[in-house]
Amino acid sequence: MKKRLLLLLGILCLFISNSTVSLAQVTTAGTGRISGVLTDSLTTKPVEFATVALLHSGSTQSSDVKLTDGQGRFTFSGLKTGSYDLIISFIGYKTKTIKQVTITEQKPEVTLPKISFSPAVTQLKEVNVQTLRPTITQEADKMVVSIEGTALAAGKSAYDVLATSPGVFIDQEGNIQLNGRAGATVMIDGKLTYLSARDLRSMLESMAAENIKNIEIITNPSARYDAEGTSGILNINLKKNTLFGVNGSASAGANYNGKQFGYSTSAIVNYKAGQWNSFLNLDLARRVFGRDATFTRVFKGDENTIYFDQVADGNGIVQGPPFVRVGTDYSLNDKHSVGFMGYYGTNKLDADFLTDTYMGYAPNQPFLYVDANNYNTNRFTNFTSNLHYAGKFDTLGTTLSADLDYVRITNKGYANFYNFEDSLLTDRPVREDFLYTETPGGFDIYSGKVDFSKPLSNSRKIEFGAKASKVTSDNDSRFYFNNGDAPVLDTTRTNHFIYDETIIAGYVNWNSLLGKNIKLQAGLRAEQTISEGDLRTTDEVKKRNYLDLFPSLFLQQRVNDNYEINYNYSRRVQRPNYGQLNPFFAYRDPYTYWLGNPELRAQYTHSIGITQVFKKTYNLILNYQLHQDVIAEIPIIETETSTTIYTIGNVDDSQSMSATAIAPIRIHKNWDTQNTFSVSYNEYSVVVNKERVVNDRVFYMLQSNHNIALPYNFKMELNGTYQSKAAYALYVVEPRWWVNTGLKKSFLEDKLDVTLNVNDIFKTQRLKLATKIGEGNVNDFDQYFRQRNVALTLRYKFSKGQKVEERRRNNLEEVNRTGG
Repeated sequence: MKKRLLLLLGILCLFISNSTVSLAQVTTAGTGRISGVLTDSLTTKPVEFATVALLHSGSTQSSDVKLTDGQGRFTFSGLKTGSYDLIISFIGYKTKTIKQVTITEQKPEVTLPKISFSPAVTQLKEVNVQTLRPTITQEADKMVVSIEGTALAAGKSAYDVLATSPGVFIDQEGNIQLNGRAGATVMIDGKLTYLSARDLRSMLESMAAENIKNIEIITNPSARYDAEGTSGILNINLKKNTLFGVNGSASAGANYNGKQFGYSTSAIVNYKAGQWNSFLNLDLARRVFGRDATFTRVFKGDENTIYFDQVADGNGIVQGPPFVRVGTDYSLNDKHSVGFMGYYGTNKLDADFLTDTYMGYAPNQPFLYVDANNYNTNRFTNFTSNLHYAGKFDTLGTTLSADLDYVRITNKGYANFYNFEDSLLTDRPVREDFLYTETPGGFDIYSGKVDFSKPLSNSRKIEFGAKASKVTSDNDSRFYFNNGDAPVLDTTRTNHFIYDETIIAGYVNWNSLLGKNIKLQAGLRAEQTISEGDLRTTDEVKKRNYLDLFPSLFLQQRVNDNYEINYNYSRRVQRPNYGQLNPFFAYRDPYTYWLGNPELRAQYTHSIGITQVFKKTYNLILNYQLHQDVIAEIPIIETETSTTIYTIGNVDDSQSMSATAIAPIRIHKNWDTQNTFSVSYNEYSVVVNKERVVNDRVFYMLQSNHNIALPYNFKMELNGTYQSKAAYALYVVEPRWWVNTGLKKSFLEDKLDVTLNVNDIFKTQRLKLATKIGEGNVNDFDQYFRQRNVALTLRYKFSKGQKVEERRRNNLEEVNRTGG
């Protein structure tokens, strides 16, 4: 009895939400009536509280919804003449469809024969085995990793799932590499995420993986997509709310990285009634991060050589009020819908970076000690809004969609730098230097786009569209000496930079069959870029106006049932993000700082790929990329002052060749693995001190993800990754490896998930980089970003409704470039 009462309370919202629809129908409906009785196919007992949706035949939009009563009965009344379909579903049963129930003037009332409803219990064991790992499907221009319903998604975050996708690596700052190459673009439901790398990682960590339908790995995007992103696109498609009434989830978790405690809470509420489909997402968290590092440098001078040894400790906390994401779609009719999405979030960052530095003329013989302590506070705010229209114009699939977007991002920060220098050869201090900075900045992004798709005869289709966007960035960085009673402006390290950029784009995409087993997709995208960088401090203005063409070509050949081969080519661009173009002065210690580069040029990439699919399961991907004007971090050594300046510049060019194999293997009926092996050759060429330096290396990476079903309904996941020595710009990255594991147990009929995760168990995910600039100069890093952590998460899911339809949105590109 208690269980029934709880169930009745849970569906109360469903009755209320449909009452208005039902009343409206009574006033305009006819006199027709459809009724029936639902019974269990095994026990022949009535099935109560099952959901029965009524649709006009050929429609995907329900006109009414009923729940069966205690005797399994349902009735639809007040119906006009016509043909109707019934869709019946209930938890634990197979969805059943009854088509073409006809109401006529001669027969206005239809009583259906007893409906036998089949339980899905007999399939549960087999389904659980099949869905331990995600299914991977290779299409002409992308790889689709299906997450929905797999053990991989249970109790995990979107970040966890993305980080273990084939060929994907995410570093501690949230920067994403795809098949060993930086420059991947991230989208959610075809829309870019409006966030810097670190904020994107925070958002993905708060997003439940159970809400993900699939991940599209698009290494060579077609002309339909923005040309931005040289290594490809990762598009996370979320499951659409297809349940009438109220459903969602709530979660709470805590984590510890050995020095800092963090927590996260989130809530997702979906509500569908009549023609409205709405959602509300909330995220409240305390994100913690930090690093322990050593930096070793050698400055080779004409007379003296300086040895620089630094030990650093960094800590950071990001927290604030809940991030809110809200949206709704309204179906005007079966063919047209409009929608709105809004996102607002603000948080406060408090971070420190504390260094102890020893400098001398010989190793381990210092003459100077520098104690530099940096304290930074920043307030980040993001407001994003989207208006959307989607239309279907015929049964062939002719569609038109339109999006209008506005994004406002602000960063308001300040920092204090306390520097103490002491001589180790005398008993008196050398210098004290206190500095202060204020760094207010922000971005306004406006964007509008239209996409049209028209299927033609003989399996042909044409797509075309247009997009216009405008970005205005305003950053006013002020640097002060703070050694006296009041701060004094340092004009040499202060700048006010305003950047405006307009991009006007258009594309056409053609799809057709070439014979029986070959599919062709060819496209061309044109983008006109107009930009102006205005350094108000010095009245320097940098204007650019250029047109680029981005062709793409895909051939998908089905050789036989067990072998398929895909050929692809595309040209891509990576424009500098707005922070890199800002000649901003970022201070770390008296001998180390970072500078932006307003002269930075866009990077272009030609990519050629061949993908082979064996038995629809195993993939071998061959790829060649030629990068021109590569954007990379470049250290500049000033030997006279023993200073290192890090900046972003264009190295001349680079090329890479890679082979990636993806092999899912079932070790046991309860033990599935997903394995990815990549080997590549990467070459960078750059001129340093008027001499050409070539940095090249063969790199390989192995990812192995294991999903194991244990007794007593426990599930375990074990992830291992190894990366060999690699080349990046002027740096050589040392090998590293790591192992993560997780254990999950479900309770309350799988409504409550309890998950325990331990990452980087052996504390081996250490980042070591080395580079030599000129003869005798050394610049080495050894950093650990506290990847080893333990996390406990509880997630409760609630759901009641009927699956009816799906809908998706489109994309916006500019905001990924707002990150520094």
